[in-house]
Amino acid sequence: MATVKQVLKAKSDTAVHTISAEANVYEAIALMSHAGVGALVVTAGGDQNGAVRGIVTERDYARKVILQDKASRTTTVGEIMSAPVMSVGLATRTDDCMALMTRHRIRHLPVIDGARLVGMVSIGDMIRYVIDEQQFAIDQLETYVRGPHHDAPTCALTRRSPLPQTLATRLM
Repeated sequence: MATVKQVLKAKSDTAVHTISAEANVYEAIALMSHAGVGALVVTAGGDQNGAVRGIVTERDYARKVILQDKASRTTTVGEIMSAPVMSVGLATRTDDCMALMTRHRIRHLPVIDGARLVGMVSIGDMIRYVIDEQQFAIDQLETYVRGPHHDAPTCALTRRSPLPQTLATRLM
């Protein structure tokens, strides 16, 4: 099974977006929107080198600001962040991450190496990586089964294989 280190290596965008607990919620939501992310790691000093204090997500905003009729510009991130934050290490297996996310109903996990924040993985990252791993295994098995006749048609319905002729005619 793959590790968090492999998932981070495969990600196209490895930036970790952080904010300080003293920042207002409006700034946090604006940063999330600009960066196209659903969560920010809350750190001491608001940078990646600071100690991790918590995490603030779009879900925190919806439940702790909007539904409680608070003002985004006067509410601090520290008031709504989830803390203590659950995190994982580089050697954590992907299936353990997915189990942790499922059990605690969370979508983002900061990745900590020693005491240093080195990344963030989401449930989407995990699913994407697992799908790619499975596709690779399917491709390898198809190649093994076909042997030297790699141009022979296949019945497997994978994203890289053409639709079998009988199924293609039924779909039209």
